[in-house]
Amino acid sequence: MGANRAVERYSDFTPLVLPDRTWPDGRISSSPRWLSTDLRDGNQSLANPMSPARKLRMFELLVDIGYKEIEIGFPVASQDDHDFVRLLIEEDRIPDDVWISALVPARDELIERTIRSLSGAPRATLHLYNATAPLFRRVVFGMDRAQCKDLAVRGTELVKKYAEKELRGGNFRFQYSPELFNETEADFSLEVCEAVMDVWEPSSDRPIILNFPTTVERSLPSVFADQIEWLDRNLSRREHVCLSIHPHNDRGTGVASAELALLAGAQRIEGCLFGNGERAGNVCLVTLGMNMFSHGVDPGVDFSDIDRIRDTVEWCNEIPVHPRHPYGGELVYTSFSGSHQDAIKKGFDDLERGAAEDGVSVDERPWLMPYLPVDPKDVGRTYEAIVRITTQSGKSGVAYVMSAWYGMRLPKELQKDFAAVVQSNAELLGSELSPERVRELFEKEYVSSDGPVGEPYVAGGRVAATLHLDGAGEHDARTIGAKLAPWGIDVRTVHRAAEADPAGGAEAVVYADCRVGGRTVWGVGVDASAVGAALSAVGVALRRGGREAAAVVAPHL
Repeated sequence: MGANRAVERYSDFTPLVLPDRTWPDGRISSSPRWLSTDLRDGNQSLANPMSPARKLRMFELLVDIGYKEIEIGFPVASQDDHDFVRLLIEEDRIPDDVWISALVPARDELIERTIRSLSGAPRATLHLYNATAPLFRRVVFGMDRAQCKDLAVRGTELVKKYAEKELRGGNFRFQYSPELFNETEADFSLEVCEAVMDVWEPSSDRPIILNFPTTVERSLPSVFADQIEWLDRNLSRREHVCLSIHPHNDRGTGVASAELALLAGAQRIEGCLFGNGERAGNVCLVTLGMNMFSHGVDPGVDFSDIDRIRDTVEWCNEIPVHPRHPYGGELVYTSFSGSHQDAIKKGFDDLERGAAEDGVSVDERPWLMPYLPVDPKDVGRTYEAIVRITTQSGKSGVAYVMSAWYGMRLPKELQKDFAAVVQSNAELLGSELSPERVRELFEKEYVSSDGPVGEPYVAGGRVAATLHLDGAGEHDARTIGAKLAPWGIDVRTVHRAAEADPAGGAEAVVYADCRVGGRTVWGVGVDASAVGAALSAVGVALRRGGREAAAVVAPHL
């Protein structure tokens, strides 16, 4: 009952209704401009803000993977932030095509100091902000609308004044954010932005970035999209305005808000790698970029080594990335469920068949795979970890491990037989089985046996065997039946594996399915020749049949 009473303290938040919205019909067909704020918004949210070494490593990563706009700090917030800005400029560490950005509130002395800190930068953006939401106007600042707008106008006048004085000869951009935009009355947000533009006088050679933050996420992503479309329609001098957004993730819908805002007219997105930032974080730039990539849209950022990116971000932030984080988490390309593993294995089989039919490599085929929205190889992952074996796994998971790790393509009935062995072992241990442990179980169960494995013979009666050859040559396949016949083995069928290359390189693998004592018993042989592998496989199968066999097998010496 307490929870029911508490919910009455909260209300729905719908600041704008746009019945003729058009954004639901849009598509994202190109990437926006990106700004990484890892070194500013991300850094200020850390319990242990980055050291100069960690900041520099983060900056170098951002440049290396392709970000062209990087907010490098809040120079008036601390001496460390100021010194880092100067280090990048004075040591000439900023590439010619990268714009650095610095944040400052709309206060006279802070604006001048921030612009001075940017002196000498090849390309710099001054990011001015003030809070415009009614709650902040009333509770935090004690301002009315007019006073709030005057603060933004006065700040812009100072930026214009000091920029012309301190940053002559350099490339300079101006950005303004009505902080807490998503909680601000739509008409007032527009009024403030128009007043700022009246001062800045944007033009083709003097553009402006107007940035609209969901500083604290309060409502549905669709509401934010309506707000952005309304602005896109109503802002004057639109051709000289870059409409930027800065979504936070308090409701867990930062990515959705950003994507819907792009449909609504946003041209630029600010966020952090893996969603670092105050409270629940900024929007995740990795997720946004990879969402585009998975739809065939080039994000303009290189995520081809996502583990390196994740490792660097973890080192710089001293915060682990969740193993289930989209695209970059340790477990996001891994399936434990048997039904998922079965679908993935069939997907890979289909991909290989299609590539063979088209005469192209698998990498040239369109990526259509159950449970995997992108090819793990495209982000630097390997296929080995796609399937992991637990008590939840089935025959396809076991078969995938044996194929992907060891090149052994188990027949379907052997997959089922071996899965029961693996399941029992996993339940006994109560933990995941490594690929090495799976291989050990396979060899112990089907390959190894007590005593020598020579040419077998059957004492009384005959045994029917079906052989599955993995990589054996055609000539060997034809001679195997004749070789086994004198020893009481009737080879009913010889199947070939789909691929020509033998498992383990030069060695052939034969899987023998023998009827012993009224049931099917499997054995596996590995040898330099298919004949030798077949003899070993049948011998192991008959030995595994043991006392149930009507005919007892013994080595022929």
